[in-house]
Amino acid sequence: MIVVTRLNDSQFAINPDLIERIHVNPDTTLVMVDGAKFIVTESLAEVIEKIAAYRAHVINLAYTSPHGSDGDHTASDPDTRPDAVVPLRPRRM
Repeated sequence: MIVVTRLNDSQFAINPDLIERIHVNPDTTLVMVDGAKFIVTESLAEVIEKIAAYRAHVINLAYTSPHGSDGDHTASDPDTRPDAVVPLRPRRM
């Protein structure tokens, strides 16, 4: 969830995966996939940055255990570390 601010300075959290598009004319308007519209005080760039930070946070959580360590991955086996590069096999046509 990202936190944005209404024009009356009240804040609310919104699921960025449900934002269909963002308009600026002159206020920033979030248009949701269900057609709901929210006018917010943040700029287009600020909303996009919040969405990017949220998604980076979700990806980071996927690579760490709930206890803040790398789980059962060991430093001695680079193929099992979450940051190890795994080559993709070429697709056959």
